[in-house]
Amino acid sequence: MTPDLPAVPVTSIGPLTKEIANAVVRSHKRFFGRGPTRAQAFFRHNIIVVIMEASLTEAERHLAGQGDSGHDAVLEMRLRYEETMRGDLVDAVEALTGCQVEAFMTCHHIEPDLAAELFVLDRPVASERIPPLSDR
Repeated sequence: MTPDLPAVPVTSIGPLTKEIANAVVRSHKRFFGRGPTRAQAFFRHNIIVVIMEASLTEAERHLAGQGDSGHDAVLEMRLRYEETMRGDLVDAVEALTGCQVEAFMTCHHIEPDLAAELFVLDRPVASERIPPLSDR
């Protein structure tokens, strides 16, 4: 059984979350030729989540418009792409947080066009990497 962790607010602002979101966007841009139009990251304890909007390429949007089979094909391709990107994404998060990524998960939604990437770290992000409340 895991001991209860003290209540800590979800952190969604500040330099660290901005750097994480930007790193994920850069990785997407390198792999897909474009990045999402909007991305935000937040974390609590040892969990980081990055939510992205409008991440699908023009070709993926057209394919998804072909009904259920196109929808499924886009989602399957995105999962394969994410597996290819895994190393870049994990390396970026580890470099920014100073923690090891124990697990990486990804999920995509076609309409609306949203994607989520979740990183489970080996420990909570060190307090020195979190800006004080007065700086937020």
